[in-house]
Amino acid sequence: MKEIRIHGRGGQGSVVLAEMLGIAAFMEGKYCLAFPYLGGGGERRGAPVQGFARIDDQPVKVREKIQNPDYVIIQDTSIMDVVDVFHGIRENGTVIVNTSEKEFKCPRSDLKVVAVDASRIAMEALGRPIMNTALLGAFAKVTGEISIESVEATIRGRFEDELIDGNLKAALDTYNAVQL
Repeated sequence: MKEIRIHGRGGQGSVVLAEMLGIAAFMEGKYCLAFPYLGGGGERRGAPVQGFARIDDQPVKVREKIQNPDYVIIQDTSIMDVVDVFHGIRENGTVIVNTSEKEFKCPRSDLKVVAVDASRIAMEALGRPIMNTALLGAFAKVTGEISIESVEATIRGRFEDELIDGNLKAALDTYNAVQL
């Protein structure tokens, strides 16, 4: 089973990102479970939010918060001032960070860290910094757990017609921008 933990702030689309990860995995014949953790005021815009997703080839029966993820997605680096986003990540895990910094400093040398400016890409594609679909594209490229074709199908099924093209552009542009 692969476990993903997403750190962001209310209004950034962390919960939607977890749901889309699950849908994309389902489209590939995998089992999945996606859910939020909104405790401590997370339902307010700007408050810390965590989204979780589990992906497996077998039915997913575990329904608790993810403590030891394989993958962590950091939507907003300012969250690191109030949340230990690196807590519990499995040895040799992967972190995808939305940042404009070329060199992101990680406190653990065993982690693979991929930095991508998903906010800038989302602004260019959508006209606003809602980077969840951009990070979905990054996740597909970095992990190989889902395909870009499943990302595209998920976006087409999730959004209204007028939002599909911009969200597809954000996902594809980020997928193509990620340096491995």
